Amino acid sequence: MANLLLVEDDPTIRTALLRALRERGHAVASAATAMGGLDAALAAPPDLVVLDLGLPDRDGVELLRMLRAVSRVPVIVATARDDEADIVRALDAGADDYLVKPFQAAQLDARIRAVLRRADDGGRDAPVTVGGLRLDVAGRTASLDGRTLDLTPREFDLLHYLAARPGHVVSKRELLTEVWRVPYGGADKTVDVHLSWLRRKLGESAQAPVYLHAVRGVGVKVAAPPAGPAP
Repeated sequence: MANLLLVEDDPTIRTALLRALRERGHAVASAATAMGGLDAALAAPPDLVVLDLGLPDRDGVELLRMLRAVSRVPVIVATARDDEADIVRALDAGADDYLVKPFQAAQLDARIRAVLRRADDGGRDAPVTVGGLRLDVAGRTASLDGRTLDLTPREFDLLHYLAARPGHVVSKRELLTEVWRVPYGGADKTVDVHLSWLRRKLGESAQAPVYLHAVRGVGVKVAAPPAGPAP
């Protein structure tokens, strides 16, 4: 059983989801506005938030950003918006999954369990080290040669996914699926942009890679730089 917070302004949908999720064993609180949802999340932190985007007082993505400023609580966006730009915007703002209405309660419940499993797995992961690059998953911190890297949550997730597979070429399709949780094609540019930001923070470029290496037509990999000559 999970403690959930449902932020949904439509009373019919809210009532139906409350009933269905409670029938599946979850404890569910609800809010009908963005600010009501923020207050509820801060007053009694849930295990997971189910968030609609079309809220009457503020856009749901704005609430998501406010939540991400103070909490790592998993968030599933459940909305009627099916435009790719909206999906990418929500995922880039920190959503863990995105579900388009209409959907069955069983599907939402399965997504909730999957996101919570990933959250639990992430908390148990050991630190990842590749050369001078070190990522502490539990603390969600990264450093390079002892220097702390200022990464966004999405940049950290992307770098961790690659660094946990050193030397393994990962396709953009796989990154979109596993890091952005986008279950279909498109939006490769999102990966390219985040890789560009990561390279800048790692002090390298696509033309002069050190850790992040693109493999044309295949994907990208993280690999430690070769050791220098012995003194």
